[in-house]
Parts: sequence; C-alpha cells; structure tokens
Amino acid sequence: MTQVKLLGFWYSPFSHRVEWALKIKGVNYEYIEEDRDNKSLLLLQSNPIHKKVPVLIHNGKTICESMIILEYIDETFEGPSILPKDPYDRALARFWAKFLDNKVGAVVNTFLRKGEEQEKGKEEVCEMLKVLDNELKDNKKYFVGDKFGYADMAANLMGLWMGVFEEASGVVLATNEEFPNFCAWRDEYINCSQVKKYLPSRIDELLVFYQDRVRAQAPTSATLQK
Repeated sequence: MTQVKLLGFWYSPFSHRVEWALKIKGVNYEYIEEDRDNKSLLLLQSNPIHKKVPVLIHNGKTICESMIILEYIDETFEGPSILPKDPYDRALARFWAKFLDNKVGAVVNTFLRKGEEQEKGKEEVCEMLKVLDNELKDNKKYFVGDKFGYADMAANLMGLWMGVFEEASGVVLATNEEFPNFCAWRDEYINCSQVKKYLPSRIDELLVFYQDRVRAQAPTSATLQK
C-alpha cells in the first residue's frame, strides 16, 4: 500500500505548493505539522543537509525542496499533469518557476527584515515586479499557456503571501499605479476557483503570524523555509 507523508509548516508557501500538487493529483497523504523551533527527529533525519520543510516521504523514500517535489509528484502519480506536455511549454514553466523561486530571499528581506537588507530587498523586488508586470500584460491569466500548472504553483508566494507580507509590515510595493498588470493578475489569482480552493484557509492567522515575525524582525533565515 502506497504511503505518502508530508512534513511542513502551515504558514509556509512552499509546504502549500506541495499540498496543492498532491490534492490536484488526488493523492491520499498524511500531513505532519513541524515546529520551527523544535524540529522533529523525523525531519532532521529526512532532510539532514538543510533541515527544512517541506519534505515528502513516499514509501519510506524522502524528497526535499518544493519545486523538486512537485516534479516528483507529477512524474509518480496519476491525475492531471502539473508540468505542460509540450517540451517548449515545459521549459518555459521551469524558467518562470526558477525565476520566482530565486527571488524568495529578496521578498523575505523586504518585508521581514530591517535596515540595509530591507532596502536592497526593495530594489530587487521592484525589478522583479517590473518583469512580472510586463509578462502578465494583455490580461494573461497563467504563466504558460491556458492551464494552471507548475509555474503558477511557484507563484503562490507572489500571488498570496506577498500581500500578507505587505499588510503585516506596512511596506507596500505592488501598487495598481505602478504595476497594474501584476495587481490585476494577483486579484485574479486569489479569486480564481481553481486556485482559491487550494490556498490556505487561515488567512487571518497567517497575517497575525507574520505581524509577529515583523515585530521580532525575523533575524534568522529559517523564517519561511522551502
């Protein structure tokens, strides 16, 4: 009998990416909530190099890093495809997913740090928003083609969490005046029925959690973990 376990944090966009994929594929799994300040022996043994979530455990084998886990899920389980079938579209999806994932540090520094780190993060996030605003012009709904998939899952940090960070920190960069295409996409992303049912339901708790992190200035790199 197939056994699937997911180690994660309820407030982590990276854990939610993996839950998203499992649900879309219709995979039955056991979710195990980890404590960032008191990580379980199972997590430390499953990801001894980075000691981070999410970790997928499939029949005793462990897979780490959210985007790698998404590809594993897509290749291993039956159900709707996450990566496009067309090789070119698949390459595009991987490109945008990598682009978005590489900006995690800048987003964290902008909204959950202070001083020089925050200022550098603001510059990088604004440059990213310019790129995304151009890419999402002409009322573009998805990053690749006309189907929600891999790159859109990677975009959940920008689609939902960035708005939470902005509200929690009081630092607002994504305005309709400066980035109208991105803001229109974000509104559509959050309210799209295909997306909405897989986003975390505890939005109020998510905001309170990150407000506490901002007050504490979140000095460690373990705040989000991917």
